[in-house]
Amino acid sequence: MTHVVTENCINCKHTDCVEVCPVDCFHAGPNFLVIDPDECIDCTLCVEECPVGAIFPELDVPAGQEIFMSINAELAREWPVLTSKIAAMEDAAKWDGVPGKLPLLKR
Repeated sequence: MTHVVTENCINCKHTDCVEVCPVDCFHAGPNFLVIDPDECIDCTLCVEECPVGAIFPELDVPAGQEIFMSINAELAREWPVLTSKIAAMEDAAKWDGVPGKLPLLKR
């Protein structure tokens, strides 16, 4: 099983999760993070570190967020690995909890 970064990460991009990942499975895009499903070892450390609650085990992805399983897999192949914490996006607090952010995802 793997973990999945879901919609609430869009335009927030906190990287607390990256710091605790023992296998460097996070990849960073312009305004979103993804988890490489082939690298994730299901350690669960990232889940509690995410300040916006955007990471879920694939079997527990909330209804309506299932598309993020394929988005994580797709973009992990395209985006570079991120291995250390960086600053969150400038307006991250403003975007936390805003629904319907998928159209804002920058690929």
